Amino acid sequence: MDRIDLFRIFTRVVEGSSFTRAAATLGVPRSSVSAAILELESRVGARLLHRTTRQVSPTQDGAAFYKRCLQLIADVEEAEGLFRHSASQPSGKLKVDVPGRIGRLLIAPALPDFLEKYPQIDIDLGVTDRAVNLIEDSVDCVLRVGPLADSGLIARAIGRLPLINVASPAYIERHGLPASPGDLKDHLAVNYTSPSTGRIEDWEWLENGVLRSVPMRGRVTANNAEAYIACCVAGLGLIQIPAYDVRSHLDAGDLVEVLPDFVAEPMAMTILYPTRQHLSHRLHVFADWLEGLLRNAVR
Repeated sequence: MDRIDLFRIFTRVVEGSSFTRAAATLGVPRSSVSAAILELESRVGARLLHRTTRQVSPTQDGAAFYKRCLQLIADVEEAEGLFRHSASQPSGKLKVDVPGRIGRLLIAPALPDFLEKYPQIDIDLGVTDRAVNLIEDSVDCVLRVGPLADSGLIARAIGRLPLINVASPAYIERHGLPASPGDLKDHLAVNYTSPSTGRIEDWEWLENGVLRSVPMRGRVTANNAEAYIACCVAGLGLIQIPAYDVRSHLDAGDLVEVLPDFVAEPMAMTILYPTRQHLSHRLHVFADWLEGLLRNAVR
């Protein structure tokens, strides 16, 4: 077997912690994966993997070798693609994961244009608010909104998501309209639980360039955007939300903007992908398309 193919199989086994999972993602028999790892260990003269009935994990030598394999694979893909990119259409399948509302409201409706422009690319679109593991789930890239943990992944910043404060007319009729952050102590919020931390988010705003925050009283807490917005429309409290997310509700009069001079800091939008995918032509064109789409859609 070609040496680079051995490296690719080895990295998939490490990333999936399983011979079976690696075989499934590569579309080859499990026996071929086992044979490839044995051949690779024989070639390098070292044991690369710890094998148990439950899990496969790299040895100390294997962990170091894995990092070198990623770089070697990237170098080979770069060399192979030097002249191919300008002469041919990008092709293959991309497995991507995006936040729920962005996926449903912005990306899915625009995908026909992307697929028409790139007829040889297929998209496996995951739409979820949970933080997927790119390596374990064999995902090519994810879109993240908000601050990032130090994950060791390649990050591409693609813009910032403006936020807005809103309430329903029914809420304002019962509780009045807050005129400044000082009035928030007399108001209710629909509280939001962060999917990544499990914490209830404080109410935030920028004042003279300084980010300020305060916990808000609330009788309802939501853990996804749909419920969060629905509770606000129902008059249960104030919310802070990306502006694009409630544009239709604002146009219909279901919600109105409040405290327009005291909004939270815009949220960073970032595409993350593993090092081994950094030079993928199809990933580059998808990231470029997604950046253009979101920059136009969230203004």
